[in-house]
Amino acid sequence: MRDFSLDHSALALNTATLGHNLDGYGAGWPPERVIDACAARGFGGIVFWRREIGNRAVHIGERVRASSMEVVGLCRTPYLVGSERPEQLIDEVKSSIDMSAELGAQVLTIVSGGTEPGTKGILDTQKIFAERVRAAAEYAALRDVKLAIEPLNPMFGGNRTCVMTVRDALRVCHWADAANVGVAVDVYHVWWDTTLAKSLEEAGGTRILGYHLCDWLETTRHMLLDRGMMGDGVADLKTIRAAVENAGYEGACEVEVFSAENWWKRDPNEVLDVLVERFRSVC
Repeated sequence: MRDFSLDHSALALNTATLGHNLDGYGAGWPPERVIDACAARGFGGIVFWRREIGNRAVHIGERVRASSMEVVGLCRTPYLVGSERPEQLIDEVKSSIDMSAELGAQVLTIVSGGTEPGTKGILDTQKIFAERVRAAAEYAALRDVKLAIEPLNPMFGGNRTCVMTVRDALRVCHWADAANVGVAVDVYHVWWDTTLAKSLEEAGGTRILGYHLCDWLETTRHMLLDRGMMGDGVADLKTIRAAVENAGYEGACEVEVFSAENWWKRDPNEVLDVLVERFRSVC
């Protein structure tokens, strides 16, 4: 397992950690200020949300690389299932892929969406999801973009997701049958899964396209907006990372902390400093 105690170049910021994924939260730093602050602290990369980028994808991507970092990823496609009007998704999915390509982002994240109207359980929805992932992957391949399916904690089942474990995500990858489709492993969503190591072993390094860090607070107060900073919760971070890396993953470790009542209210400089310290000491 990689030793981060003296080297945090694998650390990447997901800008949601500064509240940039929802209106009305965070300090409102523009991408350029975030880039400069991360570069000054030796971060290796940044993951943006589409809402921050607008029509400046090329400029922002170039700014990141000029600062000796990488655009590790982009969040995210629209939900691909759970909508009664899926035909309206096509243009938005393509637009998100185009934005990834213009940024030079390594990976575009997919959160599936909830249960497809008219279905029961999750398998039928997963099959429909896989068909739509396959179609998106064909276009993404033309733009040299990889797609990472992110399983969500089961508490989001039927609402935001039909993919609740790494094993679910691998099943969809198998059905989609596209070389540029894989899995994003987020601690918040998988920390509880006692079959995780086995599933990751089956996935292999080529299917693992992202690793997302935060922590699970034992007394979490909000299912979406109360994630913990690494070390403040009960997730076994080192064991999870060992399983991810033993499966062959050697990429960035992306910190993504949704925290409306705590970290989003703090000075971003403090948040970034804490990220570096926690990454080197507890991750």
